[in-house]
Amino acid sequence: MSIQNLNDRDPFADNLEADFATRTAQTYVHIRIQQRNGRKSLTTVSGLSQEIDFKKVLKALKKAYCCNGTVVEDEQKHKVLQMQGDQRDPVKKFLIEEGLAKEESVKVHGF
Repeated sequence: MSIQNLNDRDPFADNLEADFATRTAQTYVHIRIQQRNGRKSLTTVSGLSQEIDFKKVLKALKKAYCCNGTVVEDEQKHKVLQMQGDQRDPVKKFLIEEGLAKEESVKVHGF
C-alpha cells in the first residue's frame, strides 16, 4: 500500500511562501507627535492592521490615559488613530501589552 497523494504536492509549500512574504514586507506601526499651537500636540498612530476594531482600541486608550481622540483616514484610505497630548510612550506600551504590535515593529517619532 503506497501513499500517492503526498508525492503530488508539498502541503507546507503555500505556508512557507506566505510566511516569507510577510517577513520581507514587514510593516511598522508609526507613533508620531504633531505640534498644534503653543504647548498643544497630537499623537498619531498609523500602520496598525486594518482588521482590528479601531473604535474599541481608541476607547480603551482614551479610558486608560485620560485623553480624547478620534479615528481618521489618511490619503491611502488607511485608518489612523489621533489622540490629544503627547501619548507616545503610553501608546507604545499599550499596543505591546495588548498584542496589537510587536516591540520591534513599533517606531516612535518626534522631538
